[in-house]
Amino acid sequence: MMDSVVCVTPRQLAYQQVQKPVVTPGHAILKIRRIGICGTDLHAFEGTQPYFTYPRILGHELAADLVDADDAPGFSVGEAVTFLPYFNCGYCIACRTGKPNCCVRLQTVGVHIDGGMVEYYSVPVHTLVHGQGLSHDELALVEPLSIGAHGVRRADIQPGENVLVVGAGPIGLGTMEFARIAGGTVIAMDINAGRLDFCRTQLGVHHTINAQSADVMEQLAAITNGDMPTVVIDATGSLRAINTAFSYLAHTGRYVLVGLQKGDISVSHPELHKREATLMSSRNATRADFDHVIASMKAGLVKPTTYITHRVGFDQIVREFDSWLDPANGVIKAMVSLG
Repeated sequence: MMDSVVCVTPRQLAYQQVQKPVVTPGHAILKIRRIGICGTDLHAFEGTQPYFTYPRILGHELAADLVDADDAPGFSVGEAVTFLPYFNCGYCIACRTGKPNCCVRLQTVGVHIDGGMVEYYSVPVHTLVHGQGLSHDELALVEPLSIGAHGVRRADIQPGENVLVVGAGPIGLGTMEFARIAGGTVIAMDINAGRLDFCRTQLGVHHTINAQSADVMEQLAAITNGDMPTVVIDATGSLRAINTAFSYLAHTGRYVLVGLQKGDISVSHPELHKREATLMSSRNATRADFDHVIASMKAGLVKPTTYITHRVGFDQIVREFDSWLDPANGVIKAMVSLG
């Protein structure tokens, strides 16, 4: 048996003993070393996460050591690894067209199936990702950064484009980083002054806007020389923010929804139509995104540990979890260590 952290119902976490996994055909056993706390975990705790049922073991931003495996060529026992926490079927229309991140039968770790807030975890060997010398802290941040990288790839950002990223949480920050790497001129928007300051001081974002300002449109027009952003990426998951940001989009622009919420989007068809705008969603990430993030880390283009503001041990999760929801505590990324 081993310890796990279970979200029993909204606002209730508990430690529970669960069966320790054993090797099965096509699977590997990982000893979990780091667990990043992400928006999905927080939303599940709040009761606002789509596609979610209770009880559920949370956690999918993970770094681990490989303990054992059935047929994992190229991997070595003891190697530091991460993995793609989106288990796909391999034969649906999305999988057949190279988009396993939005598989019809997708099972996302910590959402559709129990996640990695455990001591040991079993994963399909085909999801394993080599650590390539990165630390456990860095490896635990590959997945959330890949979410932003995938959204940027969906947007097909061209050098010199004005890119507005709405939401300066961990996913939004990663989106800003990869928009910059793609050559975009990044504009950060949030309602939290502390997070906007983080964008300026830690990420070097030159243009920041508080979404509660009375002159948001004027500020955007001034930054973009009247053009408005040709790319808008939402990383808030706030219905109000998503609906409002349609008005920020330039003619010919692309709007990418990385954030997720439960409601219905409302948009003026004439306004969208006259812009010949493109609206698209961005779900999860692919191995190509993981590879891009790891290469960017190794090249020093992204410094992921900058995001870690809070650290706890596994035995502190239940006690501290609720505090990470309070903006006053200044949480960017909470990281859990095991061993």
